[in-house]
This record gives sequence, structure tokens and C-alpha cells, in this order.
Amino acid sequence: MVQWMRHRRAQYQGGVRLEFERPTASYVVDMLPPGARPKSAADTIPAKMLHSSLNKIKHPINIVKWTPEGRRLLTGSSSGEFTLWSGTGFNFETILQAHDSAIRAATYSHNEGWLVSADQDGIVKYWQTNFNNVKVIQAHLDSIRDIAFSPNDSKFVTACDDHTLNIFDFAGGVKESTLTGHNWDVKAVDWHPAKGLLVSGSKDHQVKLWDPRTGRCLTTLHGHKNTIAKTKFEPTRGQLLATCARDQTARIFDLRMMRDVCLLRGNEKDISTLAWHPIHVSLLTTGGADGSIYHYLLDEPHTPSGTATSIPPYDSPDPSNAPAQTIYPAHKIQYAHDFSVWSLDWHPLGHILASGSNDRVTRFWTRARPGETDCYNDKFHLGEEEALARGTWDKRDRRKMLREDEELEMEEEAGGLEDQKMPVKQPVLPGIPGLSMPTNSPSNAVRPAPHQQFNGMSVIPTPSHAPGDIATIDPERFKALMAGGAIRPPPPHFGTQNQGFPQSPLPPTFDTSKVPPGMFLPPTQGFQPSPGSVPPPPGDFGGLPGIGTDGDGIGGGVRKRGPLPSQQESLMMEQQRGRYKTAR
Repeated sequence: MVQWMRHRRAQYQGGVRLEFERPTASYVVDMLPPGARPKSAADTIPAKMLHSSLNKIKHPINIVKWTPEGRRLLTGSSSGEFTLWSGTGFNFETILQAHDSAIRAATYSHNEGWLVSADQDGIVKYWQTNFNNVKVIQAHLDSIRDIAFSPNDSKFVTACDDHTLNIFDFAGGVKESTLTGHNWDVKAVDWHPAKGLLVSGSKDHQVKLWDPRTGRCLTTLHGHKNTIAKTKFEPTRGQLLATCARDQTARIFDLRMMRDVCLLRGNEKDISTLAWHPIHVSLLTTGGADGSIYHYLLDEPHTPSGTATSIPPYDSPDPSNAPAQTIYPAHKIQYAHDFSVWSLDWHPLGHILASGSNDRVTRFWTRARPGETDCYNDKFHLGEEEALARGTWDKRDRRKMLREDEELEMEEEAGGLEDQKMPVKQPVLPGIPGLSMPTNSPSNAVRPAPHQQFNGMSVIPTPSHAPGDIATIDPERFKALMAGGAIRPPPPHFGTQNQGFPQSPLPPTFDTSKVPPGMFLPPTQGFQPSPGSVPPPPGDFGGLPGIGTDGDGIGGGVRKRGPLPSQQESLMMEQQRGRYKTAR
């Protein structure tokens, strides 16, 4: 991208376009982005697997969608969770419980400011770019299978298993009209990128075009012999329509002719999804029920040897009655996933393809660098057994990769649970929960003395001061020392002549009105502490911040709940019990 921006030249200047790339690794700096080669779709075919991303708690991935700026990939799972993956390092960023049931559809608005998602229960939710949920709509009573925005983002349409399509006003969230005409579940819907035109595909094998203003069905396109899985308008020019079905074929319809012009063959199993390239009009990617990903070039038929080559209807003397041209895949990734590929989405720049599958894995694909040939002999192209026989793949590498992924997940979770670590224990004032000992007191502050034993009991001694006596301290300074925690509260009935406690050193001339209220209590008649017991705390700590009592004499200070143990400590405790010792 940087090299192209530095040396690019305007298209109108013409000139000979020499070859920039050579099949050696040193020419990787000359790789141009797809936008620099709009007429070279073959250079953009993603044949190399970049990364496999897995959630810690794995669920089938139903939706993959790049954010409009291309910095992150959003995935929606059957558990109702949104997961964000980095678009550069492909590592985990965050996870969000977005829906209570499986997420079936999601799309961004054209102005890149909103995301709408739909789930198995027929609920549609509005999301801002920071994933703040601002509205919830009960759009249908059955599962919603697809959703699409209008060109100006003022409306959106939903396809549901109740045989209908509903058009909603986006601002108000109010249903405006219902489109009926399908005889079975509606599995796919799309809105034309520039026109007031809808396309829907159903389980009744029919593809219908609709006028969203009147709700009238304009025409029905026949050709497939099984359930329609996906319908997509070409996003760049809007002249072509792609459909795929469970009859192992995909078809390309020309809206100007209202007929199919290309028949895409080569899939060995049903086709479950497809995606147009955002820049190259002739590049289409399909995902199969067997986990395969096929790339088709619509201007190159790639006919296998021994098969007759067909011509496009445009070159036929009678275009309206000529058969559709048969196109075979330009590149196959036969073992891209272990199970059905449910969703495909291209990066906005067109250089990375993301795929989500029923095998609970999200994978990123890109084009091979100059001189790279190993990517065509990996397990995704040959299969595990063939790659193992050729020595291009080792099961130990997979175990090592899984172990590294687990270690990375543990590091990320440790960073996220940093605030749950046990805090450092501070010395606590005896007998008063929640009041910690002073640690950074001034040098001239009063130092609390250790406990003393009196008649077999541990009692709080009277404050001592150097130099002088408590009677010689200024009352204002005494109050400041008490508020700052430099002087401990006195024992119960301080300053009285009670049996079982040492006599108070306060002189008779000490003015007790200068100290905080509640400091000295009236004597209690007949109080006799039991041997070995700790004296109860005073009934009122007036002047001490954060400590008080209620009407029952129980301390009213807020006592915070202790933090939970860390995840590592919990794991060690479970391993001591004999669990979770076997590596996954």
C-alpha cells in the first residue's frame, strides 16, 4: 500500500504497465492492494490461511462481519455472543453477550454509524459503533434469517421463517409493510445498493424481486432446484445478482436481462453462503456444506479438460434464449473448515477474507506472497492425511499452536482479571474492624503502643506521649491526632474507676469538653468482664471518620466484601482435587 501511494500514477496518463511482481520473496515490497489493480482479480484470490481464531468457550460461528473501517472483525455465535477480533494481529479483543439466543443476521448501515442484529427469537437490536444497545424490537415471532439496509439507511428489511419479509422504519423502529408471496421459510434477503429493489430467496426454491414502496412482487426467478441459501447484489455496479442453493450450484443473474448468465459448478456439496469482492466485480467466493471455499472468476470459465467450453449469452446471436455459461472455480480450498461454512465477508480493502463455520473456528485468508508455494500444499488444500504423507503438516505443530493459543488466552484473561487479585493485607486496629493502622504518620506523631495484659485480658493501653503527658497536649492538637489516627481510641469507660481496668491517668483538671463528643462515657455499675475476654469497643466513636453505630449498638461503618480468588488460584485448587490435569 505504501509503495503504491508513493509511486501511483493517474489513470488518464496511460503508459505501459510493466510487471512489478516476480516470484521471489524480495519483491514482496512491490505487492499492490486490490484497489491498485481493479482489472486483475486473479491477483487477489486468497489462497493462504493467515490465522485461526477460537473462543475459549467454543460455539458455532453464524456471522462474520468486518467493521466499516476494517480494524476489527465482528463474529456472532449460536450462544448469542458478539466477539471482536483484531484486524491486524487477529487476536481476541473483547466479547459481549448481545442476544439471549443464537445470532442469525447482522449488518452495518451505509453511513457506518449503526449495526443491527437479529436472532433466533425474532428480536432485532440496534447497536452503536461502541456496541451500546439503544433499541430492541420484536420484529417477528420466528427466527430471522437475514437483514439488510436501504441505500439511504432510512429503512431495513428482515427475512423470517414465517414466510414473510418485514420492512421497518429505522428511526422509529415501526413496521411499515409486510411482503408476502413465498410459500415456505424465507432464508435470504438483500437491498439493492442504489435502487429501490429487494431480492429474497426461500425454501420454496424461488428467488423473488420486490418493489419496497408498494410491496408488489416484480418477478420470480426460477433455476434452482433446492432451498435458496443466499442472495446478494453485486455491491460495486449493482447490475448482477448472485444466488446459491442446496443443489450444489450458484447462479449469476443480469438484472438488465432478467435472466441467469452464469452457472457456477464444481462444488461437491451444498453451497451455504457466498460473498462478492468489494472491488473486483468478477470475483465471487462461495462456502460449502463440506467446509470448502471456492473462488470463481466470472470472466474466466476455467473449464476442466475433457469438458466443452460454453460461451456467455452476451456473445450469442440470441442472448435471451442462450443457455447460461458454465463457470468452474479458479481456486479451491477443499478443506478450509471441518464443517459447514456459514458466513463469508471480505475486508473493505479486499485483501483479507474472513470465514465462520460450524466447526466453531473463525479463519482469515489472504493472497500468497511472491515466491510462496507452501501454502498450496498445506492441510487446507490437500487434507490432513495427504499433507501428513507429504510432510507439509505435522500433528505436533497443531498441538503446539493450540497450546500457544491457550497460553495467549490465559495471558489476556489474566490482564482482564487484574482487579480481582487479593489486596495486600494492612494491619488492622484491634477490636475495630475496617480501621487500619496508620503507616505514614509524622515523625512527631504519637506511636501506638502494643497490647498489654491486665488480669488475663488483652486491653488497649492508654495513649502515651513523649515528652509530657496527655494532660499537657493542646486540645486542638489532640483532636487532630485523633482524627488522623495517630492516637488510638481509649478502652471502654475510659477515665472512670471501674473494676477490672487500670486506673485512668487523666488528672482531675483535664478539660474533657475539648475532645470529640462520645469520647468519655459515664461509668457502668456492676460491670465485671469475664477472665480472658476482650473488652467491648466503645458505644460511640464520634469524631472518627467512617465509624458509627446504629440503634442496636452495632457498628454502622461500611464493611466491604472481600475480593474473589483469582482464576489461577481456583485452577490450582481444582487440580489439587484431581481435576483439570489433562491438557486439552
